[in-house]
Amino acid sequence: MEIITKLFTSYGLVAAFGSVALIMLVSYKFADLIGQKRMGSAIAIVVALTFAYFSGRFTGGSKGVSDVGLFAGFGLLGGGMLRDYAIISTAYGVKLENLKKAGLSGGIALLIGVAFSFMVGALVAVAFGFRDPVDITTIGGGAVTFIVGPVTGTALGASTGAVALSIAAGVVKSVIAMILTPIIAPMIGLNSPTAAMVYGGLIGTTSGVAGGLAATDERLVPYGAMTATFYTGLGSLLVPSVGFMIVRALMA
Repeated sequence: MEIITKLFTSYGLVAAFGSVALIMLVSYKFADLIGQKRMGSAIAIVVALTFAYFSGRFTGGSKGVSDVGLFAGFGLLGGGMLRDYAIISTAYGVKLENLKKAGLSGGIALLIGVAFSFMVGALVAVAFGFRDPVDITTIGGGAVTFIVGPVTGTALGASTGAVALSIAAGVVKSVIAMILTPIIAPMIGLNSPTAAMVYGGLIGTTSGVAGGLAATDERLVPYGAMTATFYTGLGSLLVPSVGFMIVRALMA
């Protein structure tokens, strides 16, 4: 126990990575036991959210798991530095040639997907009583993806509550996409590379689309991920700028 305590207190980031790996291992083992191994990612996200909730309740803090001394490394692992690194690395991995392969339908799907998700998120924020255009835009960005939300909040100076809600909205969307994709795939004709590219552009959450398509047909994953990869970058460009201006004009 002394070795574990020292590891978690002295090497917080290493301990955080180890904890995430353990959660993933247990989640995939459980998914395998119930015959749904491809749902391992969704189960892991639910477990992590539950862990964060009870950690916050236990400590009375505002940073979830990182408020617990042994898990302080999660504050760095889930902080802005690694988040921005993930965004940059995703952008560097994008090739314009790949978007051209998606064709006009993929490009239109991207624009519709970002606009629709943002609109739904913004309307939900208004319905729950938010009136500040910055907070509304941030929550709307979270409905695009759980990365676009905090990026928007940081750029516009949103409240911490709005940023937290934006992340929650994006994570919930990702989990729902993972679970529902294999269920609705036969109904919407999600059985070809073109359909997968359009679907990836409409839904956008890369983790949700990849996990859902893997549970549907593993051969479709690269095609859905191709357009979904552009989704976060496009949302990060449009939401804090065009999205914010539209919301501010409507709330004036």
